[in-house]
Amino acid sequence: MTAMADLYPDVRSMHIDFADIEKHDPDLANYTLNRPSLSIRSAEEALRRMLSHALTNPTIHFRIKGLPRDSRIEVRGLREKHLGTFVSIEGLVRKATEVRPRVIMAVFDCVRCGHKTIVEQEGMSFHEPLECSKDDGGCGRASGSTKFRLQPEESRFVDTQKIEAQEPPEGMRGGAQPERLAGYIEDDLSGRISPGDRVVLNGILKSVQKGTQVKSALFDIHLDVNSIEFEEREYEEVLITPEDELRIREFAESPDYFDRIIQSISPTIYGYEQEKEALALQLFGGVTKVMDDGTRIRGDIHIALIGDPGTAKSQMLRYMALLAPRGIYTSGKASSAAGLTAAAVKDEFGEGRWTLEAGALVLADKGLACIDELDKMNDQDRSSIHESLEQGTISVAKAGITATLQSRCAVLGAANPKYGRFDENRSVAEQIDLPPALLSRFDAIFTMTDRPDSQQDRKVAAHILKAHRRGELMLHESPEEITAVDVGEIMRDSQGLVPSMERDFLRKYVAYSKRISPVMSDEAVRTLEGYYVSIRKLGEGEEASVPITARQLEALIRLSEASSRARLSQVVMAEDANRAIKIVEYYLGKVASEGGRRDIDIIATGTSRSQREQIYVLRSLVQQLSDERRGVSAEELIQKAAAENIPEDRVRALLKRLSDAGEVYSPQPGYFKLASEERIG
Repeated sequence: MTAMADLYPDVRSMHIDFADIEKHDPDLANYTLNRPSLSIRSAEEALRRMLSHALTNPTIHFRIKGLPRDSRIEVRGLREKHLGTFVSIEGLVRKATEVRPRVIMAVFDCVRCGHKTIVEQEGMSFHEPLECSKDDGGCGRASGSTKFRLQPEESRFVDTQKIEAQEPPEGMRGGAQPERLAGYIEDDLSGRISPGDRVVLNGILKSVQKGTQVKSALFDIHLDVNSIEFEEREYEEVLITPEDELRIREFAESPDYFDRIIQSISPTIYGYEQEKEALALQLFGGVTKVMDDGTRIRGDIHIALIGDPGTAKSQMLRYMALLAPRGIYTSGKASSAAGLTAAAVKDEFGEGRWTLEAGALVLADKGLACIDELDKMNDQDRSSIHESLEQGTISVAKAGITATLQSRCAVLGAANPKYGRFDENRSVAEQIDLPPALLSRFDAIFTMTDRPDSQQDRKVAAHILKAHRRGELMLHESPEEITAVDVGEIMRDSQGLVPSMERDFLRKYVAYSKRISPVMSDEAVRTLEGYYVSIRKLGEGEEASVPITARQLEALIRLSEASSRARLSQVVMAEDANRAIKIVEYYLGKVASEGGRRDIDIIATGTSRSQREQIYVLRSLVQQLSDERRGVSAEELIQKAAAENIPEDRVRALLKRLSDAGEVYSPQPGYFKLASEERIG
């Protein structure tokens, strides 16, 4: 109490743990849950009396946190029996208005006689005096025969902020629409919450009648927030019992633990072992570090799946969104930049003012955001996720609102090749229709091709047919009654489609592993350093391309840390580093190679070294062979370029690229000229 008196008005709240009240007086604790308004008002009055010797008319708040588990109610579970009681709501802050003053004690002047009348204001409705009371020395006129003028200078105000909380995604039933609840925060609690924050709101559930002109029998509900608990710890909502912990430890010690984790990721999809291994590591994630100078190094692993139609990309994404303790799935085609990051909206919620609404990446904070159809998004929407991928934040400057929201989530993206399907005769890198600035931020990029191959097709067909037969039998309550097929044989044959780990257990396993922050051993450091330096050496020659950059080294570190977490180990060993190297080697061999040479510029800049050299040769040929009027014909360029070992299809592709970039133009069909020459002329 003395400390509060010394720190007032900077500290105006006393926070008490509910367990302390229960320990002191169980009956009082029970009464506080059922009749919170009276109980809290009495506590605040007692605090004011105790402080009145040191302060005059102090504004003191009595705030209760740590409510029992049975008082924590889902938004969709709120009913009329909860009205007026003390409840605890867990959720994501979806919207938040700016902080504005609300009058709590209004002073009015009577315009007839000048007498002052004080009216205490409760709730959000504004109340004027009914009469100028004679008892206080007023004129006695009712509100119909006089007017009352509000005196803001003499009235008392309190800071108020309105927020909207949404149910957390991990508690949702499949396909359910998340429900929302509005809440009002007052005084020293206001201004601390941003959209995207995960919070537990403790407060009193209130109701307000709908309709202003015509009163409705229906009432809206809102929460008068008494205290806020911020959920800082990752995956806290996944409850792990001591029995679960014992089972998790036993599983991690089994020799085939990692194979079983991989088998639990989309078992109905045949193959893609390397891709599934990377997706498993993405679930565990690397370690986020904050350096001495405040620099944040992300630990989230971003993965892109780029493949032909029918290669089960979307199915994998949906499965991962369900598997991750905090997973959100969205389709790029149906998402705008605002839907992914944050939107400024002007609606009734903010009484017609602009408010921020958190998007998918913000809601997936400390979780996994699965974005399908990345290639179908327009450039503006796609560029909005750059900051989230690298910094784990989203900076918003919209409608006069400037804010930075947290989006520390791993991103799993899926896209189709540029022309719908990969062309075997062209390099894979040329056919990825994503900007280099975005592509280079992914730690692993997997290409999923669909080529007719009788041996492979037979295995895929058998796998799909097994899945359908098993699904058909599972629809029957008594499948053994079907005599035309061998039910036991079908179920035994399709046992491989059953995940090795139940989904709930895998979620708990991942949540438990997130508590571990592994440190790299000397062997792991030597392994990663040796690999990085050996690959970089390939690019030391004058004619050589840059084979790998520091971004890939950071990806290796994150994947190694994730592998260590999967073992529940505090130390990253050489085996973890080798697992990471295997994944990076696999994807670089497919995506960042040209003519057997590694060239990371294909991902980083979109143009390989050989392409850059060919562009320079082609530009100089256009310059040398152009006449002043017509330029140079495409046939002549193809003929001269063949002498420089540039094939015809490459010449035509590069000419189109230069035309699109505005570096060459066609003065007449089939002829080309450098754009810079025309400007100089």
